[in-house]
Amino acid sequence: MVAGVGAASQTKADSVPDDSEWHEFGGTWTAAGGRQVIRLGGDRQASIADYSGSLMLQGTSRPALGFRAEAVVLNDSATGLIGRAVWTDDTNDHVYSELRGETTPAGNRIVGTFVGGSGRYKGATGTYEFSWRFLLETEDGIVQGQSTELRGKVRFEPTRSGPGGGTSVP
Repeated sequence: MVAGVGAASQTKADSVPDDSEWHEFGGTWTAAGGRQVIRLGGDRQASIADYSGSLMLQGTSRPALGFRAEAVVLNDSATGLIGRAVWTDDTNDHVYSELRGETTPAGNRIVGTFVGGSGRYKGATGTYEFSWRFLLETEDGIVQGQSTELRGKVRFEPTRSGPGGGTSVP
């Protein structure tokens, strides 16, 4: 969760100026968690993991400065990664996404697709992508890592304010 973000410190980037605009961002996702691995013969293996950490965004149109970020993933070394993620901001609003990934000779690439949200992030659509590198992997399944080259864009469902309509900032 993001601490110390008060009204006086919020910038234009911390509010959503127009729901229909794309909000481009970059950032860093750092997380730790647990992973269980099973061997499937030869070099093939599958794992299931859960991660929790922080996501700090940058860019003039970012949707917010930071989030608590959680993910659950299933990774098969032969078929790739599939997972789900929830980003939670300092007002407890959420952004939901689906994750898909693959390992290539150049490294791993993970793509997130926004599939909705709550509060000011209702109706979130868009995509983001990053590579992941493990900083710590223990034999008992504890893992820590961080994203590299995280970037994406998102927009939100317009909301109505009061009788008579009119678009408002969520």
